[in-house]
Amino acid sequence: MAPGALLDLLWLASPALPVGGFSYSEALEATVEAGLVTNEEQARAWLLDQLNLSLARADLAVVAAAHAAWGAGDEGRIRTLNDWVLLTRESSELRQQAEQMGRSMLEWLRNQPEGADDPRLAQLASLKPPTWPVAWALGAVRGGAALEPSLVAHAFGWAENLVQAALKAVPLGQSAGQRILAALARDIPAAVAHALSLDDQHRQAFTPMLAILSARHETQYSRLFRS
Repeated sequence: MAPGALLDLLWLASPALPVGGFSYSEALEATVEAGLVTNEEQARAWLLDQLNLSLARADLAVVAAAHAAWGAGDEGRIRTLNDWVLLTRESSELRQQAEQMGRSMLEWLRNQPEGADDPRLAQLASLKPPTWPVAWALGAVRGGAALEPSLVAHAFGWAENLVQAALKAVPLGQSAGQRILAALARDIPAAVAHALSLDDQHRQAFTPMLAILSARHETQYSRLFRS
């Protein structure tokens, strides 16, 4: 990958990207409140399960399909993928996250000096609302990133955000966070390979416990995170 494309991809995956990812725990905070995650070992196991059972089977597969669709200029395919994300978010908080981060990604792309007149931005805006994995895929394509590195970067960005959420919610120390991140990093290549193997019929969003805990988080008495 050319240095410029690599830098753009690292930027997209960074938790510092101003899309609000740091403000969501994706029900991890509710998991802590329920007593299901109380230490490093449990946090690592929970996030590894979420990576392999949720992210790999849903969002990573959407990013892969959307990456190809943006590259091919297939607007109908993009709309279908975006609708799928909206329909399969299993709680109001998870849907809010997908929508808010998608809109923020659109605004960030609009504010980039390179290619601000890209007609694909109008296509993304027309989705109303654009969702996070579909919008993120356009950012990767615009930066010239290849498909597999894009998925690896997307997964690692997710992992960094969730580990930071675990540090605050459990809570854990920085060294524990790095050990969890290392475990997630070891599993990311296999998760990406699985996502790339999925067609539309096998892509799925079915994580009942995650959905239940996310719904409980909506009325949790004390919260640090928006999900």
